[in-house]
Amino acid sequence: MAQAQGGYYVPHQSNWPIIGSVGMTALVVGIAMYLEAMPAAMWVLGVGALIMLAMVVGWFGDVIREGVKGLYSDQVDRSLRWGMIWFIFSEIMFFAAFFGALFYTRTLSVPWISGDDPATSRLLWDSMVLSWPTAGPANAAMEWQPMGPWPLPTINTLILLTSGMTLTAAHHALKVGNRARLITFMWLTVALGTIFTGLQGYEYYEAYVHLNLRMDTGIYGSTFYMLTGFHGLHVVIGTIVLLVITLRCMKGHFTPQSHFGFEGAAWYWHFVDVVWLGLYIFVYIF
Repeated sequence: MAQAQGGYYVPHQSNWPIIGSVGMTALVVGIAMYLEAMPAAMWVLGVGALIMLAMVVGWFGDVIREGVKGLYSDQVDRSLRWGMIWFIFSEIMFFAAFFGALFYTRTLSVPWISGDDPATSRLLWDSMVLSWPTAGPANAAMEWQPMGPWPLPTINTLILLTSGMTLTAAHHALKVGNRARLITFMWLTVALGTIFTGLQGYEYYEAYVHLNLRMDTGIYGSTFYMLTGFHGLHVVIGTIVLLVITLRCMKGHFTPQSHFGFEGAAWYWHFVDVVWLGLYIFVYIF
């Protein structure tokens, strides 16, 4: 059995790391097979995804049960906090790469090609004139429109900011021991996250059907869906995490003194909020 020894937590033996390794390998191999149009690619990918899902559910379930039993020491709590901090830092770097691609394209690539630097444009693409947003030369030979900030992106911005406030209110209720208010605001947060995802799906429908804005709409289309799509995936993951936290709140897993599981989920959700603000400003407005 797992136990605390000398201030350090000694976990019991677990098969989840090797199971996760097998699932990750199958997932990556399946993706590679899909990109190469190989037969049975979706089967391999699906099996890898199911193994990874089982690993996440099982391993997190063990962590939850051990935490509820009070097996974790203060040292484990610090380790969990640092682990979450480094995870969010890695996510910051993840989105920084995509924002960097957007800024590089807008401030360097497009001006170079469009003739702002005559020497460079003559070597690359003589007499080419481009301005952002662009789908490339002759707008990739298609009629399309960029996605503006109104109405859906603005509505979604208000929804996501409101969800941050309801989550903060839930955290305050947890710290003062108001369980009814905690559960109410947590369900509101989950509902707002779900609504955001639904509206973003409708936004994509509008983009494809009415604006002809697709992944292959040049550099604008690819950066638009790359940034908003990965953010949407993070919202979905965050909503699932908050749903689990809400169910745990209903079971009384957290106390005003010990609730890092709640705090870790809240940190992640606020990170998602901040990323969306960057998207709203630099993708939809400017």
